[in-house]
Amino acid sequence: MADRGKIYLFPSLLAPVAPAEVLPAHNIGLIASVRYFVVEELRTARRFLKACDRAIDIDSLHFDVLNEHTAPEAVDAMLAPALEGHDIGVVSEAGCPAVADPGADLVAAAQRKGLEVVPLVGPSSILMSLMASGFNGQQFAFLGYLPIDAAKRAAALKQMERDIRTRRQTQIFIETPYRNNRLVAELASALPGNLLLCVAADITAPTQSIVTRPLSRWKTAQYDYAKRPAIFLLYQ
Repeated sequence: MADRGKIYLFPSLLAPVAPAEVLPAHNIGLIASVRYFVVEELRTARRFLKACDRAIDIDSLHFDVLNEHTAPEAVDAMLAPALEGHDIGVVSEAGCPAVADPGADLVAAAQRKGLEVVPLVGPSSILMSLMASGFNGQQFAFLGYLPIDAAKRAAALKQMERDIRTRRQTQIFIETPYRNNRLVAELASALPGNLLLCVAADITAPTQSIVTRPLSRWKTAQYDYAKRPAIFLLYQ
C-alpha cells in the first residue's frame, strides 16, 4: 500500500492576536508544509494561514469547505488527497477543530478509513474557560447552545441544576453573542442564587475577562457581554 497522508488538526485563533502568542512554533512551521485543507469558513481560514506565515502562497492551496450545510456524502471525498499520499490540514472557524465543530465528521471518516489523525496543541475556549473558572474539571459537560423554545429551555436549566447538585458536574454552554446579556439575566432569575456562574469572554484577547461569582451577585452586577464571544459555566 502506498504511503498515505496524515490528517492534521490545526487549532486556530480565538481572538485577533498574533499566532505566535497562542500557537506553538511547531504548528506554524507544519502548516506551511500542507497543501490540502478542509476548513469551516474559507475567508477565515485563508486569513489565518496568511497570519501564520506571510510566505504561504494561498492561491496554490486546495480548500474544501466543511460546515453545517455540507452534505454527509461529500465528506468522504474530502479525504481523497490523503489516500493519495498528501497530508490534509483541518482548520475550524475558531479554536480546536472537531470539538463542537463540523470537523468531527471528517475525523470520524478518517478513522473509518484507517488514516492517521494528528491533534495539535492550541487554544480551546471550552478547556481554557474551565481552567480559569475554579469549577470541577473532573466532571463536566459541554451542552452547546441552550434550546430556544421557552419550555425546553426551562427544562434544560432545571436539568443542569440537577446535574450540578447530584453529579457535581460543571455545566458549560454558549449563546449567540448578541444575547449574552439576556442569558446572564435569565440565569440569575431562573436558578438558585447560590449557584456559581462563570462568564469567560474574549478568551486570549487583550480584552479577556473571566469572572466567577454567585448568581445572586450577577443579579445586581454591572456587565456588558453584548457581541463578545463568551463561554458560560455553572457549578456550586
